[in-house]
Amino acid sequence: MPAARPHIEPRLVPTADSVVVKEIYLSLQGESSHAGLLCAFVRLTGCHLRCTYCDSEFAFHGGTRMKNADVVEQVKALRTPRVEVTGGEPLLQPGVYPLMQSMLDAGLIVLLETSGAIDVRLVPPAVHKIVDMKTPSSGECARNDLRNFTSMNANDEVKFVIGSREDYEWSKALIAEHRLTEKPFSLLFSTVFGKLHPRELAEWTIEDRLSVRFQLQMHKYMWDPNERGV
Repeated sequence: MPAARPHIEPRLVPTADSVVVKEIYLSLQGESSHAGLLCAFVRLTGCHLRCTYCDSEFAFHGGTRMKNADVVEQVKALRTPRVEVTGGEPLLQPGVYPLMQSMLDAGLIVLLETSGAIDVRLVPPAVHKIVDMKTPSSGECARNDLRNFTSMNANDEVKFVIGSREDYEWSKALIAEHRLTEKPFSLLFSTVFGKLHPRELAEWTIEDRLSVRFQLQMHKYMWDPNERGV
């Protein structure tokens, strides 16, 4: 007799026309060059990384499978022209690519928050990709996919989340080695909240005259850092 197939919960079966959603909400964009602007957030379930400073572990599991068309309708109901797809790691779900295209087709400004561990070459070019390169203190530095540096365009931004002087020096060296200041995309430096004082990072950046955008995770200063839906 053939071996019985393992039971797979329907919610977890990958499809191209749906995604598993942890939450959809309206807030202000807290990071990137879009910081301070009204934005809808679509947080997808699942992540293959376990960064030491992760602030969205609640998105590793659970969620509800939704048709992409229904996600777009919920976002449009929030009445903002801007939406960010985040996680977890949203690019783990095959349905996220057609979802982002559907959002673009609906006239939305689409942002993607993704780790540096998955090449973004399949993401629609009009999407504003925010790629989080993992620094040494994340514990996931070895997972970075450096092909991202040739897969990004002028819409995009590379983010370095820095928790120590080692992280800073690593980021600075990576920028120099790959000549990232000559690339079309922007470079962002921010601190691990509660780990490194923003003033230290600001002073290092000024001292070295780095061509990067210094930023804070603004939402963590306005609301409790552990509060959800903000």
